[in-house]
Amino acid sequence: MRKIQRKNVLPVINGLFLLLIYSCASIGTPNGGPYDETPPKYISSTPAPNEINYTGKRVEILFNELIQLEKPSENVIITPPQLQMPIIRAQGKKIVVELKDSLQPNTTYTIDFTNSVVDNNEKNVLENFTFAFSTGEMIDSLEISGLLLNAENLEPMPGITVGLHKNLEDSAFVKEPFFRTSRTDERGKFTIRNISPGSYHIFGLNDVNRDYRFDQSGEDIAFSDSLIVPTFEFAIRKDTTWLDSLTIDTVRTIPYTRFLPDDIQLLLFKEKFERQYMLRPERAERHLLTAKYNAPLDTIPLPVPVNFEPVESDWYYIQTAEEGRTVNFWLMDSTVWKQDTLRLAFTYSKSDSLNILRPQTDTVQFNFRNRAPEKKKNKKNDEPDPVVFLGMDINAGGTLNLYDTVFVLFNEPVLDVSKEKFFLHQRTDSLWVPVEFDFSPDSTNSLRYLIKRPWQYGNEYLLEIDSASVFSVYGRWNNGFKSEFKIKKKEEYGHLYLNVSGIEAASFVELLNASDMPVRKARVVNGGALFMDLKPDKYYARLIVDLNENDIWDTGNYAEKQQPEPVYYYPKVIEIMQNWEQEISDWNVLSTPLHMQKPLDITKNKPKETTQKKRDYKEEGKRQSSGNSNRGGGLSF
Repeated sequence: MRKIQRKNVLPVINGLFLLLIYSCASIGTPNGGPYDETPPKYISSTPAPNEINYTGKRVEILFNELIQLEKPSENVIITPPQLQMPIIRAQGKKIVVELKDSLQPNTTYTIDFTNSVVDNNEKNVLENFTFAFSTGEMIDSLEISGLLLNAENLEPMPGITVGLHKNLEDSAFVKEPFFRTSRTDERGKFTIRNISPGSYHIFGLNDVNRDYRFDQSGEDIAFSDSLIVPTFEFAIRKDTTWLDSLTIDTVRTIPYTRFLPDDIQLLLFKEKFERQYMLRPERAERHLLTAKYNAPLDTIPLPVPVNFEPVESDWYYIQTAEEGRTVNFWLMDSTVWKQDTLRLAFTYSKSDSLNILRPQTDTVQFNFRNRAPEKKKNKKNDEPDPVVFLGMDINAGGTLNLYDTVFVLFNEPVLDVSKEKFFLHQRTDSLWVPVEFDFSPDSTNSLRYLIKRPWQYGNEYLLEIDSASVFSVYGRWNNGFKSEFKIKKKEEYGHLYLNVSGIEAASFVELLNASDMPVRKARVVNGGALFMDLKPDKYYARLIVDLNENDIWDTGNYAEKQQPEPVYYYPKVIEIMQNWEQEISDWNVLSTPLHMQKPLDITKNKPKETTQKKRDYKEEGKRQSSGNSNRGGGLSF
């Protein structure tokens, strides 16, 4: 056997040892390194930032990486506003802006990119990036800022144009475009930059046609009663560096320029405006014609036959619905409703191009197409047709609330409906005893009838209607009806009293549900609002200053310089429990800033994240290593 030399063995042992170590190591996939979490950085531009005497209409801005523009037509704001749409595009690492309007002399131009500039890969946002240049000898540098809320529900309103007028005439808002503009962000905040010294009027405008003026009555607007005078002051702020969550490292005092005013508050509203016109007519049934209008009518237009002559003088029955927006004409003359095509003339007040109501006559055609009769299944020739009863919808059943109203809704006009057709009983011991009640037609729907009585906690009632006691104009009669219902017990409710301060004017409080919709209303009397018999639930409260005491919130009017009626929210949720009386004694409606009053739970325009969340690379590495260690193919120790 040949002897192995030692010098040849060592390399082999070393190689086996390295192989063994390599086999024991975890086989992992690289995570690609840290994600880019920094936004794009400005490098250079033509013109330079804040350059003066620039007369070009093209702006190019270079960044340190490839960039994109998010919805530039919506998010990039150029002021003074451009009536011709500029071209705004991303081009590799550059942004190119080409202005189409003629440049005004001695004017500072601002291009506010808001949060539209992002890098190409990770979409990191360059927040609040702005660029300015001047066609004159100086750059205007003053700023103002504030917040815009919906006047009726204090929602922060995003995407609303906010503009300044240096022409202080009231007509400037409706005749001239804004002098300088900005747009509200997702939180309703706005900043108008590069303003020259002076006095201004400020407005908010939901600029539907993008002409920067209030020239359409349907546009939402806001205005301030006071003049805006931009100014500034030198101030300092504290910047704290923390070693950890409990230990302060350093506190630095940083000087800065504070631009004023920075707390402007605008309340957006839509003036009471509804154009009056007729919508598309309908004929869902042969004997039913429906005329709909986009706004409630003061007077119901009566139909005038065009292509037919009724035999009967009372050839239709009028039913109104939807607060006067819908008028149903139930045809009672068979010579009329049997015709497939009916043409009728309606004369009513219609809005013209200037929104002035003028008499207008519209000729409307109602068509009805015969439907194929349904096949009758397994029906013998001598078997009579089933009786089709008069339809009745009655809510008297199960358990009702103390404040509920019992109603009877018929599906077609009825004849000679009276209180005597209905029988209401209350259980006393084991007997049903007749009780009195009020019976009346519903003012909002002439086919609905109301049965009212001061219900009592926990009492049981019985409502009866005899068969064939009510007949429709078409000869149908009702089926018999009998139903028991019960009123909730006192201990099933909760009660609430709100002590209100800070407002002396007449006002009322609305309780709201989780959808920010009112469910109950009570006037403020002697500094408080009382709500009895509430269903156990979570509620929110809104106070409306009722300046004209008409029990509704009223919007504003710019021509009359009338602001909308003030609205305040109780900033906390109110939880009502069964058999519990709750009193809130500390609601001063002025103690919390207006923009902080509405609870976040019922705020629809909630703030959104604009930057990417940080990634935990250590955890990612651990998870990858853990996942790879379960793979086969390696030696273990």
